[in-house]
Amino acid sequence: MKNTIVKIACFASVAVALTDMPAISQTDVSTNIPAARTPAPVKRSVIHGKVVALDATAMTFTVGSTTIAITSNTKISKAGKPAVFADITAGETVASAYKKDDAGKLIAIAYSDAIRTAIRF
Repeated sequence: MKNTIVKIACFASVAVALTDMPAISQTDVSTNIPAARTPAPVKRSVIHGKVVALDATAMTFTVGSTTIAITSNTKISKAGKPAVFADITAGETVASAYKKDDAGKLIAIAYSDAIRTAIRF
């Protein structure tokens, strides 16, 4: 009789442990989720030189052999004041900060005829 009671008690404790097991393992699920990845920082470059070509249709300018596009987000300044694409002239010495988009196209972040201004973006 004593042996049967011990067996029933052991069986009951195993049964209780098995029924609580899914609840215990569910609390650890959040630790198995991989950490969110932060996007890689955007690589920015700066170019200095004379504007050798302008394309008003494509909204691009060329410094040396590098063609860079102007977007609505590009900060353009001339003589320290805000300007627009139409104010850019061929032959002027400029500095421009730019980045590559997903397609590999160079996009101007900032454009200035004053070198100090262009590299502040």
